[in-house]
Amino acid sequence: MRSIRQAKNLKGKKVLVRVDFNVPVKDDVVLDSFRIKKSIPTIKFLKAKGAKIILISHLGKGGESLAPVAEVLNKFIKVKFVPEVLGNAVLDSVAKLRNGEVLLLENLRNNKGEKGCDKNFARSLADLADVYVNESFAVDHRRDASLVLVPKLLPSYAGFQLEEEVKNLSKVMKSPKHPFLFILGGAKFSTKMPLVKKYLKSADYVFLGGALANDFMVVQGYEVGQSLVDSKSYGIEKLLKNKKLILPIDVLVNSHSVVMAKKVNKVSKEDTIIDIGPDSIKMLAAYIKKAKLILWNGPLGKYEDGGAEGTKSVLRLVAKSRAESIMGGGDTVALISEMKIEKKISFISTGGGATLDFLAHGTLPGIKALE
Repeated sequence: MRSIRQAKNLKGKKVLVRVDFNVPVKDDVVLDSFRIKKSIPTIKFLKAKGAKIILISHLGKGGESLAPVAEVLNKFIKVKFVPEVLGNAVLDSVAKLRNGEVLLLENLRNNKGEKGCDKNFARSLADLADVYVNESFAVDHRRDASLVLVPKLLPSYAGFQLEEEVKNLSKVMKSPKHPFLFILGGAKFSTKMPLVKKYLKSADYVFLGGALANDFMVVQGYEVGQSLVDSKSYGIEKLLKNKKLILPIDVLVNSHSVVMAKKVNKVSKEDTIIDIGPDSIKMLAAYIKKAKLILWNGPLGKYEDGGAEGTKSVLRLVAKSRAESIMGGGDTVALISEMKIEKKISFISTGGGATLDFLAHGTLPGIKALE
């Protein structure tokens, strides 16, 4: 990838920046501005170079407006919001841009051409600018028009955050420090199974929590009650023989609206597992203490149903450790922000699915398009 630092003569140039402002919004209020903040250094760099900056992003599945995002963005940099993706209002606003000014266009997914990876839509976006910058790592695993087609139509560069993502996540694959502990939580077993298999080879220990652990418990012959499980078989029997694999030894369950800790072999049919238990946290603490590298993606409990305390407890342990720590996943990152421990984590990825895909394959469609 070419860095935006390598671009010459940006003064007066129209720069189309594909950012990722797909942030949680409720009642027109942005709930977490982490991804917005991470794009600011690249935007400020372009402003200082005298570029005319056009920001494009998606939000949700389409139909939503980026107006609340523009409001938050204005707390960091002055930006004009155009409630259109393409058309005369956009062309007029772009024509009036002065050096160093910033424009934010409406939600890309409000136009079917974005998700449809339409060539004409991509051409219309490219026609707005002279240069393209990808600052949207968290969606670079998508094959959307603004990510894989537009960069082929303009001189294209990587933004600062994208560079940091690639640099830090590549460490895990190319030259990890040892002992290396990989903590993997959440659900979506089909997308995480390749990571389990891959990092059981390169990491020293792999701890599984969340719904992933439920699947392993079932194969071990344990009851998981009403808990979430995957119906498919992923060769778990073979993985259970791997001595690097660490599973919870106790869990928190919701049993008739009462939350209690139980050993994994004591869960009943009426129970719903919502988190890892206190003994599992103590066990994991020993691995965290001796680790030199900790990679973590996904919550260890049923985050939306009150199962966040286990994840918080383990996050505190990681924050206090001397290990280099690399974190990813929307729910995990939201907790880090809520706990205000960002500065105690070595690197926080903006990606969820993109982080997983990059760790599994070493690249992403949006990154390949910059080559």
